[in-house]
Amino acid sequence: MSIDHWGTNPGDLVSSALAAIETSLEELLAMDPIYWRTSQKKDYLAKAEKLQAQQAALTLRVLAVSGDIAAETGDKDASAWMRAELLVDKGTARAHIKLATAVTKYELVSAGLAAGVLSEAKATVITKALDKIEADPVATSEDLVLAEKLLVEYATLATAKEVQTAGRRVLAKIDPDRFEEAEAKALLAEEERAQQKTALRVWDNHDGTIGFDGVLPTSIGMRFKKQVEAWAQPRKQQLVEKGAPLPPWERLMGQGLARLVETIDPTALPRHGGDATVVNVVISLEELRKELGTATLGFDETNGTTITAAEARRMACNATIIPWVLGGDSEVLDMGRASRVFVPVQRKALRLQQKCCQAEGCDMPPEWCDAHHFKAWAAGGKTDLKDGVLLCPHHHRLAHSPAYVHERLPDGTVRFTRRP
Repeated sequence: MSIDHWGTNPGDLVSSALAAIETSLEELLAMDPIYWRTSQKKDYLAKAEKLQAQQAALTLRVLAVSGDIAAETGDKDASAWMRAELLVDKGTARAHIKLATAVTKYELVSAGLAAGVLSEAKATVITKALDKIEADPVATSEDLVLAEKLLVEYATLATAKEVQTAGRRVLAKIDPDRFEEAEAKALLAEEERAQQKTALRVWDNHDGTIGFDGVLPTSIGMRFKKQVEAWAQPRKQQLVEKGAPLPPWERLMGQGLARLVETIDPTALPRHGGDATVVNVVISLEELRKELGTATLGFDETNGTTITAAEARRMACNATIIPWVLGGDSEVLDMGRASRVFVPVQRKALRLQQKCCQAEGCDMPPEWCDAHHFKAWAAGGKTDLKDGVLLCPHHHRLAHSPAYVHERLPDGTVRFTRRP
């Protein structure tokens, strides 16, 4: 007698079970939780968390044997079908199928999901940790079994992130003598990878705000977080004391970062072109007198950002801000002719006038240029703005090299020519 495994009964059971779930959810959605008792809300949230884990366990079981879906549709795998039919992002679909495959290897993880004591997020970090242990040439199969047991047990008491951290150290807990040195090497490699991942992007939103995002090594990132929080917390405390409603924590952190930037000691910053890093605000006397005037944050409108005169006046109160007030002819006065070297304020004036390296065809920003006497001091040159020229380090070296001669062109740029 042959048994038809694909007859109507299995399909009917699945359909009826799904229909029962749908009916129960529809009944719950028809209710308004605002009328629920506190005990009912707590009971729902606790059971929903367990049900989500069990639903994930069932979904992963289905995905683990979903090869027939791809075979029927001609797709490479079930993730392609999920993308086309369910509109699930390709990366998400593949991650689910990868987890489904991994869970089948680890009996305790699979059982924890099915029992609802292990969430999908925890199962993900545990299987990743176990896969690394399986690939570790020092670890044995016994180590792998014990690590799975320890992590699954710990997951019932900790968050997914805490389990992830434990997963990196579980071998050292199992056998410190064998694995502590390997753990130290792995940690060093992780820190080196973190240095390679370090990045920062900053952009102008053109709506009065600057956007940024980035990645920092953990040691630096935690310091950054603590320093911003130090400025955000006093602001929060002041609002609490006044009885005012608290804004979102993200906004307080943003305000904390703004205060952190505004209070940086300029003497502690790197020096560019012989002068400390500062912010320059350029504004005409006419605009400064206007209530609704504008100013440029930076040396010129091309590379700078327009701000209000009111903001310029506020920033000028800060010692790290250099305000430049221009007359009607936009000329900057010379500052000192008795010094052998250009003083900081003269360097700033040169940057304001010349915008970049003055070598022909070079656009190195003024912050990275040196102030150079076009006519050598020893030959009677003066330390004034008429004789000063901004040159990047490369062209400054050429200016002092006997292998090159340089001349100033009518437009003010400097042309370098190799001596015959």
